[in-house]
Amino acid sequence: MSVKRILVVDDSATDRQFLLENLTSLGYQVSLADSGEQALEKAKAERPDLVIMDVVMPGTNGFQATRQIARDEATKHIPVIMCTTKSQETDRIWGLRQGAKDYIVKPIDVKELASKIAALG
Repeated sequence: MSVKRILVVDDSATDRQFLLENLTSLGYQVSLADSGEQALEKAKAERPDLVIMDVVMPGTNGFQATRQIARDEATKHIPVIMCTTKSQETDRIWGLRQGAKDYIVKPIDVKELASKIAALG
């Protein structure tokens, strides 16, 4: 599977903009969501090739949204990379148990993120 369209989910406008600019410069088509609820709607409607998911968000957090994406017949094929400030090993393990394919800790290293995306393709 080649990754072309990425849904970035983060409640921080700064982090969304950072990812938008960097992923666009790498040639990806990027759409944005600012909440777990919006992520679930857009994942179903847009069927992106990848979701980059923050964890700490009001309402539906990234762990909950990832679990729903991974378990829904319509979206379970969409890989999720968690991208968060939660740097504990237990957080990473929990994220992977929710269905994430990978886990990256902020501040974001664009080269590291690009290699994780490439590894999915």
